Amino acid sequence: MVFSSSLFLLYFLPAFLILYFLVPRKIKNYVALLASIGFYAWGAPDFIFIVIGSILIDFYLVKWLFQSSGNKKRWITGISVMLNVGLLAYFKYANFFVENLDWFIQQLGGESVTWTRVALPIGISFFTFQKMTYAVDVHRGVHPPLKKVSDLALYILMFPQLIAGPIVRFNEIAEQLVDRRKNENTDNRLTGFFRFAVGLGRKVMIANPLGAYADSVFAADPTQLASITLWIGILAYAFQIYYDFAGYSDMAIGLGRMIGFDFPENFNNPYISQNISEFWRRWHMTLGRWMRDYLYIPLGGNRVTPLRMYFNLWLVFLISGLWHGAAWNFVVWGAFHGFFLVADRLFLLKFYKAIGKFPSVILTFIITLVGWVLFRAESMDQVWHYTAGMFSFRSGETLFVNQAVWMTMIFAAIFAILAYSPRLEQWQVKLYGKKQPFINLIFMSLAAIVLFIISLSAITSSGFNPFIYFRF
Repeated sequence: MVFSSSLFLLYFLPAFLILYFLVPRKIKNYVALLASIGFYAWGAPDFIFIVIGSILIDFYLVKWLFQSSGNKKRWITGISVMLNVGLLAYFKYANFFVENLDWFIQQLGGESVTWTRVALPIGISFFTFQKMTYAVDVHRGVHPPLKKVSDLALYILMFPQLIAGPIVRFNEIAEQLVDRRKNENTDNRLTGFFRFAVGLGRKVMIANPLGAYADSVFAADPTQLASITLWIGILAYAFQIYYDFAGYSDMAIGLGRMIGFDFPENFNNPYISQNISEFWRRWHMTLGRWMRDYLYIPLGGNRVTPLRMYFNLWLVFLISGLWHGAAWNFVVWGAFHGFFLVADRLFLLKFYKAIGKFPSVILTFIITLVGWVLFRAESMDQVWHYTAGMFSFRSGETLFVNQAVWMTMIFAAIFAILAYSPRLEQWQVKLYGKKQPFINLIFMSLAAIVLFIISLSAITSSGFNPFIYFRF
């Protein structure tokens, strides 16, 4: 079940909200937990018991860890982290490992390996990272463990952010899991609904139409396509993945706010970035902060020699690429971004400063587009031919771009770069804020209703409704 579906919008969400608002405060967590279990089980009934079982193990391991000290505490934390890493490695990377081992064996003249493919649990990359923060935050003394296993289960399985984030660290939400009274008010419910409707509109009215065109370009033979078609195709994908993922994050933040949770922001106008380092401070911000605090800093961060620091930075993004998907193009995508992050520190930031803001934004966007080819392509062979075709500036076969796609592309570009102006960026921050004047709440509520109706109409009239990050 995805947020941009009639089933969720017309049945699941209204039923959940009505029940949640009607029941006494002391059982709201149980209502949210049962709804979250049902939400996950609807899409992955075979895996819900595995997830619940791993939550139970984490709950008692961390409880034991909290009561321990010294080496014992470190060992228990290590066990918890390794169990979660092992769970992720098996379900997400076993097929990738066996496929590459099979290829290697065949190159040596051996027989093909027989293997039953492992199915991928929905959202495993996101909830595994959250489960690891629970153990690490308790180990670091940032926050004591939860007293109820049901509260931990709600933290991990909470349906607004279960499938595709944002990645909510335990210390960011621990207090809200047991007491949300200060967040449960009319302002939060109305601004939360507005944020949800904005995200739904971004997903349905921008990401979906552009995604359909991008799919048609990537389904064609890149060696036969004109360069202009390849550029339009990757532009369409760049806007699709942004509005798809940022729209999902908007919906998650809005839903959380409606029921009293304050989730962290996940996107901040990434396509106005002046370098790749800034891009990663604006794109999937919760993943970037997770990688920094739970991987890069433990590796030494900026406290090591420059050479080691550059290696650590590159390694973190190599892992980030692999986190996104079990395929070589994701690994290379991570290495690609890691290379530019290192280059920023070595010389590119000085170069960008010399050429000015606007050229820096354009150059960074082009680098990002090349990275998206790596991310979207089905194979490294397709990456090579697609990228080579983009920069050959050749004629060839063109794929028709209808007026609706052109208009959507223009609106997507405008909304993506509005924050280039500092004043507009400040206005956007205020628009998404929880505290609004009464008159703003009225207009925002009316706008949310209109957006919701238009988006629902688009969903019911179209069969194309993918969620890119759903498979992660």
